[in-house]
Amino acid sequence: MVSKDQAIGWVIFLVCAVVIIGYIVTLFGYTEIIQPYLDLGDVVAKDIQFWLVAAPVLIAFVAVLAIGAWIGWTMGTTPPPRPIEEIESESTTK
Repeated sequence: MVSKDQAIGWVIFLVCAVVIIGYIVTLFGYTEIIQPYLDLGDVVAKDIQFWLVAAPVLIAFVAVLAIGAWIGWTMGTTPPPRPIEEIESESTTK
């Protein structure tokens, strides 16, 4: 029997593996594999492939900028450290 953490790990692994396979199949085999079963009207395979690349790039770009903004906010709102002389004088007076 696996623990709860291991079960969650396996679920995460399986979901990621299915998404990876679906992404690759949709990106490279849309016209041969998916389009015959899924009628999207005027949507062209190139449009699907473009958004399959553009969406993760946009998400990654926004995530990197959000992390940079968070680091900048943290640096901007953190008070400066006390000078070393002040810390040393406190330790010598004790």
